[in-house]
Amino acid sequence: MSKRDYYEVLGVSKSASKEELKKAYRKLSKQYHPDINKEPDAADKFKEIKEAYEVLNDDQKRAQYDQFGHVDPNQGFGGGAGDFGGFGFDDIFSSIFGGGGGRRRDPNAPRQGADLQYTMSLNFEEAVFGKETTIEIPREETCDTCRGTGAKPGTKVNTCSHCGGSGQLNVEQNTPFGRIVNRRVCHYCSGTGKEIQQKCGTCSGSGKVTKRKKIKVSIPAGVDDGQQLRVSGQGEPGINGGPAGDLYVVFHVKEHDFFERDGDDIYCEMPLTFAQAALGDEIEVPTLHGKVKLKVPAGTQTGTKFRLRGKGVSNVRGYGQGDQHIIVRVITPTNLTQKQKELLREFADITGNRPDEHEESFFDKVRKAFKGE
Repeated sequence: MSKRDYYEVLGVSKSASKEELKKAYRKLSKQYHPDINKEPDAADKFKEIKEAYEVLNDDQKRAQYDQFGHVDPNQGFGGGAGDFGGFGFDDIFSSIFGGGGGRRRDPNAPRQGADLQYTMSLNFEEAVFGKETTIEIPREETCDTCRGTGAKPGTKVNTCSHCGGSGQLNVEQNTPFGRIVNRRVCHYCSGTGKEIQQKCGTCSGSGKVTKRKKIKVSIPAGVDDGQQLRVSGQGEPGINGGPAGDLYVVFHVKEHDFFERDGDDIYCEMPLTFAQAALGDEIEVPTLHGKVKLKVPAGTQTGTKFRLRGKGVSNVRGYGQGDQHIIVRVITPTNLTQKQKELLREFADITGNRPDEHEESFFDKVRKAFKGE
């Protein structure tokens, strides 16, 4: 099935900025994260969203995608004049110049092991301040019984009689250019160049067994939802003596009941009574770093924003500290007592039930809007 357009996946335009991409990714990744969304296709959608964001958020990858789409310009195209019955120009030139060409990989050469991915759920504070933890993952390890040979202890491992230990077979094909000799991986030994007569009873001849491995992970302060941490050398073991792959820990950060995060900044709403907003007050505001005092000037309107510098999140790459933004909401009193009602009526009588000059201009605009002026 063909891939969807990455811009369509994230629901943004092709001219979207990185900030717009980030906001779209944060929203969609939370919506379709498998730990939250239990629909059957949630995992596939989450993977699609992550792939789209990783490409479009990288300037080089985005430019290549805008030019070529999902087609990799470094790969050939199937069909048409370039398709010669299941083999390409690499095979032809490989045969002409002695086989094995520069791009062919020796099946017995050391290769890096596969990378692994682990999704870790963090609460809001753990993501902000970081922590040390231990995770347990299933991964393939070298079989202790046969020490990775795949053969029963005490038995011999013979050289493959079909490929002579090279792991490759020469295959002849008739082409428009004549008879071509092409090299393929030996299907008798699967490219290992070895024949095992008696397989190891522990690993059934694979040379590997699956074990649960405990790994210590240091989570840096400031990680955000959807970000990942690379733990070097903790992936699958290497092949033919090659280095191990890496482990990628992907973070899913749970939302907070009071605080909301945007990058390294923290946002929250604080309620004010009518009296506090009108007369001014000093209130206590909770932050991630403890409670602080905030002076609210007289005449503060609902929706007014205050900033507490340095009370946000530490940048995960060490680029300073975010701020905390407080948005005040003036609460209209309900269930007033008779005495409270009388005092408010008295206040209305004293002020002539009229707004002040600043408010007057606002009400004038409302009246004009209703009159169509």
